[in-house]
Amino acid sequence: MQIILESERLLFRPHLITDLDDFCMMEMDINVRLYVGGYARTREDAESRFPRNQLEKMSTDRLALWATILQAENVYIGRCGLVPHFNSNGGPISGEAALGFYIAPKFWHRGFATEAGKAFIHFGFNELALKRIVATVEKGNDASVHVLQRLGFSLAYTEEGQRTFYHFTLQNSTQD
Repeated sequence: MQIILESERLLFRPHLITDLDDFCMMEMDINVRLYVGGYARTREDAESRFPRNQLEKMSTDRLALWATILQAENVYIGRCGLVPHFNSNGGPISGEAALGFYIAPKFWHRGFATEAGKAFIHFGFNELALKRIVATVEKGNDASVHVLQRLGFSLAYTEEGQRTFYHFTLQNSTQD
């Protein structure tokens, strides 16, 4: 099995077809999707969004949301990682990535999002030499805001609209 990264309790690897049911259950759960799109997906839509071919891509591109596995139980608990950060024209911003963490509800309130965030911040700054990591959270998602604040992110600005989003940033302190 190819492992992208490990933390104390978690490992991050490419998604496998054996993760499909757990992935779809998360996508179909309104509690998971409430602040990520605002609606639960159908099984068919969830299956169409399942990450495929991550194993082939990992040698050239390590920016992805990876399967997140609780090591002690060898169970899929969500997906976490760094993805490209895009500018307003849709192009990737060099030296930057966006942090994402999606944890299944039965694993909430156990520190897994914070642990995953710490691991990917270290990975992004030390292995990928990123200058900045960003994160976007919909207003009302207080748990994710709290995780980002614990990780050292600062609120950069608030985007008001039909849905309101907080935009957070974390600078690599080892780079100018």
